Order: sequence, then C-alpha cells, then structure tokens
Amino acid sequence: MKHILIVEDDADNNAMLREYLEGQGYACTQAFSGSEAKLLFSMEEFDLVLMDLMLPGISGEELVPLFSGKTPVIVLSAKSALDSKVNLLSAGAEDYICKPFDLPELLVRIQVQLRRKEKKEESARTASGAVYRYRDWTLNPDTLEMKACGKEISLTRHEFLILELLIRNPKLVFSKQKIYEYVWGEEYLAEDKTINVHISNIRSKLRESGTDDYIQTVWGMGFKLR
Repeated sequence: MKHILIVEDDADNNAMLREYLEGQGYACTQAFSGSEAKLLFSMEEFDLVLMDLMLPGISGEELVPLFSGKTPVIVLSAKSALDSKVNLLSAGAEDYICKPFDLPELLVRIQVQLRRKEKKEESARTASGAVYRYRDWTLNPDTLEMKACGKEISLTRHEFLILELLIRNPKLVFSKQKIYEYVWGEEYLAEDKTINVHISNIRSKLRESGTDDYIQTVWGMGFKLR
C-alpha cells in the first residue's frame, strides 16, 4: 500500500483528501503545519507528498526543496501565477495543481507520479553501480550525488536528471522540450521558463567550482556540454 503524506492546514480539506485517498486504497498520514510535516517526514517513509503552500510554522515553499530529493511532491495551491509555478517546479516539486481542483484529476496525477517513481527506482536498480564522468564532473545515479572538481554539489532531483541527460550524451544538443519530457516524463505542451530556471540554478551551484561554463547554450536550439 502506497503511503501519502497530506500537508494541509485546513482541517476540512485535509480530512476530505484523506477520506478520498483512503477510499482509493492509499495509506495517508495528515500534517496540519509545516513543522509537523518536517517532523513526520524525518520519522517515516512516504511514497508521495501532497503539499499546501500557506502553512503555519514552515511554509510549503521552504519544505519542497527538503522533500523533493527523496520523494515526489505535488503542490496544491490557490496561487495560480506562472512565476509561482515555475519557482516551485524549480525547487523540486514534481507537479503543481491550482485550487480548486477535481479529486479524480488529483488521483490521476498521483498515479502518474507513483508510476514514474517506480520506473525510476527500477531503472536505478538496473543501472546500479554506474557512475558518469565528464571532465571534472562525477555523477552517481544510485545516490543522486554530484561532485565537481572533487567537491560535492547539492542538487535537486530535477537538476540531477538534467545533468545526467547531458553527461550521457555530451555531443548532442537537447531542446527544452526534450529535457522537460526526459526529466518530468510528460509531454511538453507550452513554452515556459522552467528549463531556463533549472539551468540557471545549476550554473549558479557550479560557479564556485569553475565548471559552470561546461553547460553551453545553443541559441535557438537548446543546451549541450562544451
């Protein structure tokens, strides 16, 4: 049985989500504040997190980067602005659903993320022991760890997958569409800033090592390694 952490400070909404998901065969644990969610996450393993943003204690924006490297996070928010979505996806959220939403749609999105998680875990088990190297970079898919010039670089899961795609195919140019479809596993339907923001964040993290220029922007086409 898949275990879902519901982080929602509105008691009625939290109870509604729990009742619906348990009726669909999922085990659910409820958190009503960011602080409670962080504590529960440190004590138990979850297959997926449903995360409201406006929480007492610790905000959802602060929690997403802490959780995203370990389990998929679906943000549930009344904030519909594009910048809010881009920032949360850049921080590591797997999906972003604007309130109000239909429960059947939420269920489908949960199922998509859980299937994707299972495929990635299976792929990781198949490729266990593989370590990718490019110039002064080392990527370990088993641990999602990266080192640049021997120094560990802290990446979100999405950032790691972008670099993994590039380092496995260093001579190829990847469009934003191809990168998005590889990392998120879904169709790229519209132009937005998500990939640009992720690439910018990766370069920023690599700047101290002097390897940020390994990622080359090919104008009008996409990105590759130089």
